[in-house]
Amino acid sequence: MTTESAKTRISIIGGTGALGSGLALRWAKAGCQVTIGSRDSERAVVAAVELSEKAGVMIAGSKNNEAAEAGDIVVLTVPFGNHQDTLELVKPYVAGKIVIDVTVPLMPPKVRTVQLPEAGSAAKASQLFLGEDVRVVSAFQNIAATHLADLDHHIDCDVFVCGNDPAARAAVVELAKKAGMKGWQAGRIDNSAVAEALTSALIFINAHYKIDGAGIRVTGAPLATETH
Repeated sequence: MTTESAKTRISIIGGTGALGSGLALRWAKAGCQVTIGSRDSERAVVAAVELSEKAGVMIAGSKNNEAAEAGDIVVLTVPFGNHQDTLELVKPYVAGKIVIDVTVPLMPPKVRTVQLPEAGSAAKASQLFLGEDVRVVSAFQNIAATHLADLDHHIDCDVFVCGNDPAARAAVVELAKKAGMKGWQAGRIDNSAVAEALTSALIFINAHYKIDGAGIRVTGAPLATETH
């Protein structure tokens, strides 16, 4: 499997939510084979039909466990409160795969305040729980779901991509490009704490300055590609 293939199979766990469905739309439009998962299979199928009509291409829907088994790349887009339960559910199906963790440890009602978990970040917790044979990559935490869902919207912000496996990071950078975003390799999975914490700051900025989806940009032109 390569991310350049039009048949890249991406399964989005929690894909009926705003963030997951936005990513599903963009990847399906780019030619990837997308399945959205939900705890309720009927809900997943109904949402998939609606998204397929919007994207103009087929998007499948199924229960989360079936979606996790079907995907070459499995994407976690669930609330932090469901994170551990979701990890337990997908673990039997993701050995050897890339798992993209989009989870942000937001803890209502103080979502504008950084509250990182004991492991240091949600993505680091995923890597520790799933084991080293799973290539966990952290990405897409700082992108507004409303911008993703609007296929005509140019996403004017960048994506930090963190993970222990350089090839997996590179694959996710390519997926960011397919979805209309600029991805940057930002180091090992420990560095996911930066992107996860930044989300709370962006939520504050959105509210304080009345911005519809503030984001980040990396300045400077790269002269070389990170290799480790």
